[in-house]
Amino acid sequence: MEIRRKGDAHAGGLQIQREGELVWLTFPMLSQLGCVRHLFSTRLGGVSTGHLSSMNLSYTRGDDPAHVDENFRRIGRILGKTPEDFVFTDQTHTVHVRAATEADRGKGSVRKKDYTDVDALVTDTPGLVLSAFFADCVPLYFVDPVKRAIGLAHSGWRGTVGRIGAETVKAMERSFGSRPSDILAAIGPSICVSCYEVGEDVARQFEEEFPERAQASEKGRFHRPVLTQKGNGKYLLDLWEANRRALREAGILREHIEITDICTCCNPDFLFSHRASRGKRGNMGAFLVLQPDGPR
Repeated sequence: MEIRRKGDAHAGGLQIQREGELVWLTFPMLSQLGCVRHLFSTRLGGVSTGHLSSMNLSYTRGDDPAHVDENFRRIGRILGKTPEDFVFTDQTHTVHVRAATEADRGKGSVRKKDYTDVDALVTDTPGLVLSAFFADCVPLYFVDPVKRAIGLAHSGWRGTVGRIGAETVKAMERSFGSRPSDILAAIGPSICVSCYEVGEDVARQFEEEFPERAQASEKGRFHRPVLTQKGNGKYLLDLWEANRRALREAGILREHIEITDICTCCNPDFLFSHRASRGKRGNMGAFLVLQPDGPR
């Protein structure tokens, strides 16, 4: 299968990994750390059928729960974990961050969640698999190799304009003593600016939160506009750039940010996309787990 990549992305590109029919994506910067394992799933290698084919990771989109269970078992094997090790977000497009502990192990996967409205998770508990779910919104991964802490966030347009990435960094500072300059961050597969048209109501919020400044560069690297006007009250919105700016302004170093080059909407046979499918789709997952024994 040919994957359409965005040539104007900020990074060298995600790596495609395969085991049998199962295909997933990883960030080189995070892979080489050694202290974490991570992946972003594709829609390939699962057992779901029809428009949910085949690696659907949602229990709320009409799938057979037994199929979803098996899909999670397959993801778990790649990470060296079982569904009992996962902890799920409870995504409602907030900027709320939960510090997950050993007591949260299995919540969402094999146990009922006792929390709501959580779009980001942080932890310093080894072996606890932070899990968030996507079909166009932006996954944000965070790793502090110094304090050995991690974070994972779901950032749709509401989360992006609310700077959920910065809120996740603040939560890691509060909970684990992380310094933003030590944190490495990755912006994962999601809808690209070419595919994401919004109206004036959304555009106004981004204009206020991410005003275009007079200076055109950041240490010699040119900013991309967050918004591009199309006319007739329509705009193209660059969630990747907006999240990048929010992370930089939160104190993460430019060289510590890796950005996807794969758009969900441009690759509907490879990744689930809400916009491309007009809502007839499953969910993919972002997963991040701290290794127990440090770098290998």
